[in-house]
Amino acid sequence: MAEFLAPPGHPCQPAALVASSIAGKAFKIGPPDVDLEEPVLKAGADSIKGSISILQHIANGSALYPEAAKGDVDKWLGSASTIEHESKAWVDPFASAGDFSDEDRAKSQAALTSALTALEAHLAGGNAHVAGGALTIADVYLAAVLQPLFGSVLSAAARAPFPATLQWLQALGSQPEVAKSLGTISLCAAAEGWCAPAPKDDGRRKKKKGKGNNAAAGGEGGAAQQAGAGAAGADDEELDPEKAAKKAAKLAEKAAKAAKFAAKQAAQEAAAAAKNNNKQAGGEGGDKKAAAKAEAEAKKKAEAEEVARLLAEVAATPKGAKKDTSKAAAKAYNPKIVETGWYEWWEQCGFFKPDVTSDKPPFVIVIPPPNVTGALHIGHALTNSIQDTITRWRRMSGYNTLWVPGTDHAGIATQTVVEKMLAKDEGVSRLALGREAFEARVWEWKAQYGGFITEQLRRLGASCDWSRERFTLDAGLSDAVAEAFVALHDKGLIYRGSYMVNWSPALLTAVSDLEVEYSEEPGFLYFFKYPIADGPEGAHLPVATTRPETILGDTAVAVHPEDERYKQYIGKECVVPMTGRRIRVIADEYVDREFGTGALKITPGHDPNDYEIGKRFGLEIINIMNKDATLNDKAGKYAGMDRFKARAALWADMEAAGLVLKKEPYTVRAPRSQRSGEIVEPLVSEQWFVRTAPLAGPALKAVADKDIVILPERFERVYNNWLENIKDWCISRQLWWGHRIPVWYVFPDAAAASAAPDGRSGTWVVARNEAEAYDKARATHGQSVVLKQEEDVLDTWFSSGLWPFSTLGWPNAGAADLAKFYPTQVMETGHDILFFWVARMIMMGLELTGKAPFHTVYLHGLVRDEKGRKMSKSLGNVVDPRVVIEGGKDEKKDPPYGADVLRLWVASVDYSSDVMIGPGILKQVSEVYRKLRGTLRFLLGNLAGFDPTVHSVAYESLPSLDKFMLYRLAQLQGEIAAAYDSYSFAKIYTALQRFVVQDLSNFYLDVAKDRQYIRAADDPSRRACQTVMYAITRALLAALAPVTPHMAEDAWLAMGPALRGQAASVFQAGWAAPEAAWSSLAPDTVATWGAVLAVRNTVNVTLEKARNAKALGASLEAKLALHVGDDQLAASLARLNSEAAGELPLRYVFLVSQVEFVGTAAEAAACPFTATLPATPAASASADAAATAASSSSSGASTAAVTLKGDITVGVSRASGTKCARCWNFSEAVGTTGGAEYPDLCERCTPIVKGMGFKPISMPASPAAAAKQPVGAAQ
Repeated sequence: MAEFLAPPGHPCQPAALVASSIAGKAFKIGPPDVDLEEPVLKAGADSIKGSISILQHIANGSALYPEAAKGDVDKWLGSASTIEHESKAWVDPFASAGDFSDEDRAKSQAALTSALTALEAHLAGGNAHVAGGALTIADVYLAAVLQPLFGSVLSAAARAPFPATLQWLQALGSQPEVAKSLGTISLCAAAEGWCAPAPKDDGRRKKKKGKGNNAAAGGEGGAAQQAGAGAAGADDEELDPEKAAKKAAKLAEKAAKAAKFAAKQAAQEAAAAAKNNNKQAGGEGGDKKAAAKAEAEAKKKAEAEEVARLLAEVAATPKGAKKDTSKAAAKAYNPKIVETGWYEWWEQCGFFKPDVTSDKPPFVIVIPPPNVTGALHIGHALTNSIQDTITRWRRMSGYNTLWVPGTDHAGIATQTVVEKMLAKDEGVSRLALGREAFEARVWEWKAQYGGFITEQLRRLGASCDWSRERFTLDAGLSDAVAEAFVALHDKGLIYRGSYMVNWSPALLTAVSDLEVEYSEEPGFLYFFKYPIADGPEGAHLPVATTRPETILGDTAVAVHPEDERYKQYIGKECVVPMTGRRIRVIADEYVDREFGTGALKITPGHDPNDYEIGKRFGLEIINIMNKDATLNDKAGKYAGMDRFKARAALWADMEAAGLVLKKEPYTVRAPRSQRSGEIVEPLVSEQWFVRTAPLAGPALKAVADKDIVILPERFERVYNNWLENIKDWCISRQLWWGHRIPVWYVFPDAAAASAAPDGRSGTWVVARNEAEAYDKARATHGQSVVLKQEEDVLDTWFSSGLWPFSTLGWPNAGAADLAKFYPTQVMETGHDILFFWVARMIMMGLELTGKAPFHTVYLHGLVRDEKGRKMSKSLGNVVDPRVVIEGGKDEKKDPPYGADVLRLWVASVDYSSDVMIGPGILKQVSEVYRKLRGTLRFLLGNLAGFDPTVHSVAYESLPSLDKFMLYRLAQLQGEIAAAYDSYSFAKIYTALQRFVVQDLSNFYLDVAKDRQYIRAADDPSRRACQTVMYAITRALLAALAPVTPHMAEDAWLAMGPALRGQAASVFQAGWAAPEAAWSSLAPDTVATWGAVLAVRNTVNVTLEKARNAKALGASLEAKLALHVGDDQLAASLARLNSEAAGELPLRYVFLVSQVEFVGTAAEAAACPFTATLPATPAASASADAAATAASSSSSGASTAAVTLKGDITVGVSRASGTKCARCWNFSEAVGTTGGAEYPDLCERCTPIVKGMGFKPISMPASPAAAAKQPVGAAQ
């Protein structure tokens, strides 16, 4: 018998006992082993190590580990393993025995909070179990690791954010088979905080200073003191949900405040300790590296504690409630802090629902319904991020917006999944169950697993109106399918006939041409003799084939009519090898004389090209195959053999008979089923078809007339070519899961109906339901008729073809949504389903509603890896969007980027072609995301105390710099609006990145620091700068919101009521359109600022030269001498330099202390460091001007082509005067206005400091010491 060994108190032991009891696998328990690091199950010479592996082994083959749910079970086993590992810092016997620091516990608290939050979100959705819809080993393991956490660590306040988890845990604990191993589910009696056990003083540990582990984790005292206050009546209160909820809210708020205080205090203590370490290391000649390391560790500890506090704040927010960003605003980006909670709040507020009474123009988009069997893959992430970006943009732009969600029943895929599940779990087939019982089981499966992908779409941020969610087998959509079938049949567009179809032997159903994928595979070309009947001995036609088994179904041999080699045989007969059957030799120009031998065997029953030749010559059609790809009785002695075994057997017999010429390697184009992967078999079968030619004509015309626009335009040619050569559409499938074809076969009585071998007759009626079918049949064939409904179901794409209007209420003409929201506006999907779906929606929509179902079709490319390769498991290059969002098991390898970074990647690529993704690309995009977020944080930080209704400066009163910045902002807004309208999101990404880096970080925000931090709070220049900053912030948030909605909402609500106004959400605030005046800046002013920026770049280069030469330190130590060779530009720059005229002097723009315009270039060139901006050559001046004009709609572009009519010489030298102690500018006036009280301040800073009531500031005594002061804006 196997033996189980584990460290003392390890949670795997009770979990294994529960699993053993339920699964019926016995083992003995060995004594606790203190030397073991993980549990071990020993079975003879074999050992299984680790909790997950042991539990999987015990549960395998039982209901605890169902095959169909193994992926989900493994996922939650992984979560339990994480909780087990992180709990060791808190749960005995590990916590008191181990050397866990405050930092260790802060990190584990953050990790545990994250894991519990994920579990809570899953269970709060109504799931009684974590996976599979029933008790699994994942439930057992999670309960085992959570029991000690809830029992001794999580106080009432700490567990308050996890009510669904607590309810689930207590429900599991009440089950006898669980309770006998886990024992009673008790609860920690403490009122607040996370309770850690006291460390055992065994001589190996050093006592830690400070308030102890409990304080560091968010409590303000020991567990014993907390328990005394909170234990009384705790259990009674938790039995009263209303009372418990109120108390939990108060305790959560109190705990959050305590955590905030503790984190702040810890950060201060860490900073002080680091400072002291530095001081000691420097003063005593100690190890500076050790001091730096101590400081870094202290900072890391403080950051971890802050993250834990913020996660606790987020977790304490009730589901659907608005998150308090004043309490949970992270400095460093953490997606679990920034993104958690917003989606539930948006949904709770009804932001995604349109108003059916609104007069706003509608904008409607329907989701390409993912398969109900599916999980979110990178293609879904691409499609739905694009669609959500479009939807949010239109919603913000004032449209009455509806995005209809839903899922597809996925006939073949779903039936296959459930059949496999039944076979593995119950050993039963669908045929044994019967149709009705099998369909019931599929519906049960759908109820358990069908919502998985929709939850993932929510996590992505998809702003669908979930109240309108549809499923293709819903009652209303099923009515639409029946109505469409009846309407098309009544018009003669649906018929039943025998034609060549693609038959899937694995699925036992016909599949469409579009569901067959061709692959180049190694095979053979078989050369053999076709004996001439009644000819001389040995007379034969040499023939080649890649499928010898089909020789048994040949009905002719064809040659080219002009092939001199075989002309004499035309009209004669050949003998089919191994059968003796005679067939004709025919002449047809289809035959390629250069391929093979130039003689072609014709098998009309098993080759589509041969089928067409057979129709032309009236050849017999012989089907030699059964539905499972074994040969039938038409194959003679080979009947019952698998097709490939029959191939080998037939070829061997032909070789023995002397009929083989040769066999050589040959690359074949193998047709494989897209769903099941096996080689499909072309065969003639009786099926239901749609006559497509009458439908294709209007669909072609709609695109030609631009009623429908296909983007990118190159796909219009592909669309036209397919429709111009379209074949009739086989719509019947030999399945049980799907829309059963609304055809009833008519029989004179029950006996005749029972006798029909396939349940069909030559007479049928088409009706919307059985009652209508009987009415029709009795009216024509008498009252005694008996009806049997067609067994086949419709192709899944038939119902999907109705999706744009069936989801809105068609065929009910009075449906409010149909009247309000149809036709839709945009269909965005992958180009790979242009034929599968898009063309069919257009054909069906035009035929059944008389309207094109949408105006614009936008097609995106396929997703490839960073090397441009297709993604495949074998290459190991598959990018899982769920891992991108939430992170992988190894977060160093797969960090959690969050949904917004994934969405920003979508916006960064030109998805009109194939797009690439991978770790390197995601890292680059995340850096851009952090830059955007950092810029927003900087802007918001500088808008503190600014009320736009009170402090805004009128446009006319703004300095020219600010007007120029608003001009650039207006250009950006126009560029972004145009890009959104044309679905060119990559242009938005590029424009925002350029604006944030070039216009803001490298220019305006750099210049703004002096105005923000040096000038008085109500200084007109400072308020002017804030006015522009507010406009920039609003514009950036509006531009980013459709792409990165979580970040935008987080920043919007962090602005505060004064800046937000009446809009509760950034999406209610809408698109921030520029004011008309912003774009009306005079062209000469724009040109002047273009020149200023060009000069600024040259100044920066020259300053860098001076710094490298050790002549200068900070730029404020510099004086700038400028000579402008163009008199007109010189006059313009002089105006910009005039503070008296309300402008910001250029010394603040160039970030130097002094700017002097000199009369000659020689004067500027006399400075120690110089540079020259040469005049634009006359030949290129006009071209530059044209380029500037052409690029005027692109932010940042106007500096690229600056026309200078004269040289500009820049000279840099050391500034004169003394450094101001406050603004750090050098001036001759320092000390001249402050008297003895403020001797170190300049004339600008003295009145500001006096007005603020600050005490005098001391400066270093010597000018040399002053020059060494750090340069920056005083704050």
